[in-house]
Amino acid sequence: MKLGLLLTAAAVLSISGAAAYAKAAPAGKSLATMSVAQKRAAFGGAWNRYPDLDQPRIPGVDPAPPIPPPPLKAPYKAEWEATQKKIAEMTKAGQPVFNNYARCIGDGMPAMMQGMFPMEILETPGQITIIQEAYNQVRRVRMNEKQGEMGDTEPTFGGHAVGRWEGDTLVLDTIAVKDSVHFREAPHSDQMRISERLHLIRPDVLQNDVTVTDPVYLELPWKWSWIYTRKPGYTLYEYVCEDNRQYQDPTTGGTRLKIGGN
Repeated sequence: MKLGLLLTAAAVLSISGAAAYAKAAPAGKSLATMSVAQKRAAFGGAWNRYPDLDQPRIPGVDPAPPIPPPPLKAPYKAEWEATQKKIAEMTKAGQPVFNNYARCIGDGMPAMMQGMFPMEILETPGQITIIQEAYNQVRRVRMNEKQGEMGDTEPTFGGHAVGRWEGDTLVLDTIAVKDSVHFREAPHSDQMRISERLHLIRPDVLQNDVTVTDPVYLELPWKWSWIYTRKPGYTLYEYVCEDNRQYQDPTTGGTRLKIGGN
């Protein structure tokens, strides 16, 4: 019942967000002529990762560079490289690794910010809510609040996020991600911090510059960027992973399909 109410509210707010965008950036409007208020309002609505599999390239908008390997400290780096090699071998053999996706568990942070399906950004007083269609993941960002204490904040899949506006850039700070949530199989401690800076590079294109720090596991900050394109009129679907037909093969450790399973 609560999820239904949330999705209904999200749909209503999505309409108002789209209307705000239409008013803030009408067709043909350039980013240079938009005010700070208009740029902030333009964040509302649905966004999809760029480039997506079935999405043509946009002239003048280059894809973000590939995400670099995590700058892990020794011996974590060697362990990570061995894991990557094993994953590649298992995938080639037709036994993909049994990860959270196979378990019907959502990405968590930071991967949910580049999910396989579109996401929606909603702004209400004191909060920005980001909903990722894949696995119905919801991220609530408390605006202009003090961040919790490292190691003393209840860990969740999405972590504890606070945010603020720096002009037309949305700055997010996230801590307290569950230790079972591994982005690209990289381990992390309760000292991990995910910093994001989201800004428009065109009225219909949003960039997210991500920096991950972790004094326990990382030698240096781990940095990359994600790009999203607007999906006007898109309505997020309910995504419930309730019919999982996959299991972990007890012999190989890979993912297997339950033939005729429920």
